Amino acid sequence: MFRRREVTVLPAGRPEGPTGIYIVDPARSTIGFSVRHTSIAHVQGKFTAFEGILKLDGSRPSRSEIHLSVQTGSLDTGSPELDAQGTGPDCLDSATFPLMAFRSTGIRDAGDERYRVSGRLRIKDLELPVHIDVECGPASRDVHGQDRVGFVGTTTPFRAGTRRGPDPGARRFPDRRHGAADPRHLRRTGAPGGIRLNRKPPP
Repeated sequence: MFRRREVTVLPAGRPEGPTGIYIVDPARSTIGFSVRHTSIAHVQGKFTAFEGILKLDGSRPSRSEIHLSVQTGSLDTGSPELDAQGTGPDCLDSATFPLMAFRSTGIRDAGDERYRVSGRLRIKDLELPVHIDVECGPASRDVHGQDRVGFVGTTTPFRAGTRRGPDPGARRFPDRRHGAADPRHLRRTGAPGGIRLNRKPPP
């Protein structure tokens, strides 16, 4: 004989996302950009030297924090002439401003593993408000026991050629910046490279 029992089944909650302090893995990450070079052509490139740290709260993503810094002199378009122009005094002026930096000021959950990240992007002597649309890939643990997670994100700080001061040539920056995760760890990617994070081990 089976005894009848009533069981209450609670709906499954949203699984908690990655939590902890993560550092950007530069060997598996890319920070790229696309800029209008002429009226009909765009130039794509990337920065090869950068670092970042993320404090992730999987249960309350709005509490997470993101800090990134990029060496402006590491710009790489594949053209020495364009690289010299981009890092020169009329553009990024890497000799005077060797770093540009991003810090988050707010994160909103957009659903389906997507987030809207608000923050401040500092380029040269400007600090610009930006919004980054981010998609989070699944977390994993590699063969060395390191926790990893990937992201893809895109932002448009402002359009190239926008005048922000008396010298318009000194205020031309890339139209779009993007970082994307290893495509093996995302459903889709919108950029040619990746940002991949390794969890920072506790002290």
